[in-house]
Amino acid sequence: MADAKGAALVTGAARRIGRALALALAREGHDVAVHYGKSAAEAEAVADEIRALGRRCALIRADLAREADVASVVPAARSALGPLRVLVNSASTFETDDIFTMTRESWDRHIEANLRAPVKLIQDFAAAADTQADNLVVNILDQRVLKLTPQFFSYTAAKSALFILTKTLAQALGPRNIRVNAIGPGPTMRNVRQSEADFLRQTEATVLGRGATTDDLAGALRYLLGARAVTGQMIAVDGGQHLIWQTPDVLVGE
Repeated sequence: MADAKGAALVTGAARRIGRALALALAREGHDVAVHYGKSAAEAEAVADEIRALGRRCALIRADLAREADVASVVPAARSALGPLRVLVNSASTFETDDIFTMTRESWDRHIEANLRAPVKLIQDFAAAADTQADNLVVNILDQRVLKLTPQFFSYTAAKSALFILTKTLAQALGPRNIRVNAIGPGPTMRNVRQSEADFLRQTEATVLGRGATTDDLAGALRYLLGARAVTGQMIAVDGGQHLIWQTPDVLVGE
C-alpha cells in the first residue's frame, strides 16, 4: 500500500550526492525510486539500505542521454511505487571543456543529461501529479550558476539554463501545487580529476573555510520538503563559495 507521503524519484541515486538524498528521503518516510545509469551494484546497495529503513524501493535503469529511456522513468517509478510526490534531479554529466575545446558531442552530452532530461522528467512528473497534494521538484544545480567562470563551458551552460527554468517552472506549476526549487552544492566530494590536496585547497578557499557535506545537502532537502511557501529558489550549500569577492588584483591585507 502506498504511503500517505507518496513516493520519491531520485535520478543518479546510486552514488555520491544522489545516494545521500535518496537515503534522506527514505528516512523522512518516502518510498524511493532509485534511478541509475551504469552503477548497478551501487544501486542495489542503496536499495538494500532503503529497504532496511522500512521503505519500499524500485530500481530504474535509464540512459538520460536517450530520449526513449528518459520517457520511461516516471511511468516505471509510478508503476512500482504509486503516486510520486517528490522528484529530485540529481544525475549529472560533468566534463572539462571550454570555448576552444568544446565539441558538438561534448555539448550534446551535457545538454541532454543536465537540461533536457530533467525538463522531460519534470514534464512527466507534473502531468501525473495529484494537484490536491503538495508536490516538490528539486533540481541539483551548482553554486557556479551564481558565480560564473569560463571553465566547464558546456556543463555551466546546461546548469545555468536549468537554474532559470527552476524559476519559470515554479511560476508555471505553482497553480498545480507543484513547488520547484534547487540546491546548489559547492565543494562536497572530491571529483576524479582532483587530488586530496586540491580538494582541500578548494574547500578552505570558501568564505566559511569549509565545503559542504552530503549531510548538509540532505538538510537542505529536508527543509524544502517542509517549506510549503517556498518555490522558485536555489539554496547554495557551498560554504559561501559563491560569495568569494577576492580576485587576483586585490591584495590580501590591503
